[in-house]
Amino acid sequence: MATMKQVAERAGVSISTVSHVINNTRTVSDDVRRRVLGIIDEMRYVPSAVARSLKNDKTNTIGVLVPNNSNPYFAELIRWIEDAAFESGYHIILCNAHGDAHKQNVYLRLLMERRIDGLVLVASGADDEHHLLLSNDSVPIIQIERALPGLDADLVLTGQEEGAYQATRHLIDLGHRAIACVSGPADLPRSRERVGGFLRAMHDAGIAVQDGDIVHVEFTSAGGHAAFAGLLARPRRPTAVFVTSDLMAIGGLCAASGAGVRIPGELSVVGYDDICAASYAAPPLTTIAPPKREMARQAIGRLIERIRGVHEPLRKIALASSLVVRASTARVA
Repeated sequence: MATMKQVAERAGVSISTVSHVINNTRTVSDDVRRRVLGIIDEMRYVPSAVARSLKNDKTNTIGVLVPNNSNPYFAELIRWIEDAAFESGYHIILCNAHGDAHKQNVYLRLLMERRIDGLVLVASGADDEHHLLLSNDSVPIIQIERALPGLDADLVLTGQEEGAYQATRHLIDLGHRAIACVSGPADLPRSRERVGGFLRAMHDAGIAVQDGDIVHVEFTSAGGHAAFAGLLARPRRPTAVFVTSDLMAIGGLCAASGAGVRIPGELSVVGYDDICAASYAAPPLTTIAPPKREMARQAIGRLIERIRGVHEPLRKIALASSLVVRASTARVA
């Protein structure tokens, strides 16, 4: 691999001149600049990112810490975060916590050692899993989806409870009254907020929620499949189900098909997240669509402002989700 010294010798200039050309730290004549850049290209010289960061105190790198990028929702959100960062001249380092507090802390230390300029935090687990973040103030942080108690940082969020309310209201407006809710683990904030929206919509419509109408399972297709299998085996099964993630809802559609239950003829289903697979489910899934691309754009834009030294009061950027009606819901038979 070529070195800066070799580039300087080949171009007939000093090492400092090569450094000034690379870092734009001093005026260099157009002729010298063209010659040095030509040699850099010819020798395929790659400047040291570490050395440049030590000199400029910036790495143009943003850390992204997410719960689990195997979940399509997070994978799609990461895609938009990466696109927004790239368009602004930054690249990302991605770490998955997988709900493991120890792993999360190890990854956070790793990101700081890599001298990231800022951190995007997509928090999903329990609040006590983030104690290391709360004590860190070395880089700007922006949070997506929810604010961690005790962490002073900008926030981009969509109304989880409001989205769930909208989904449940859609089923109620179609005439359904026997409505169940399939949600993720009860201790996760995302589950609590979305179940809260379901309960509020049912209360506002004067519909009683019976024991067993809310089922908590893992945020997976297998969890959704198991939950629907239980609901459909009841003597008086629901006519509609609000599911707090599309991944679980797709598992539920599979369970309904296996049980010979027609959707939406006998059972209407609404999901949440609007993952890509939702529009290709059988039937295509009605769902709540968070504005993932706009969330990423707002988060990266605000984080870069902080990285560049903008000192303003912390901001909460609230974006609205929307109901996407497809073929999995219909008026009650």
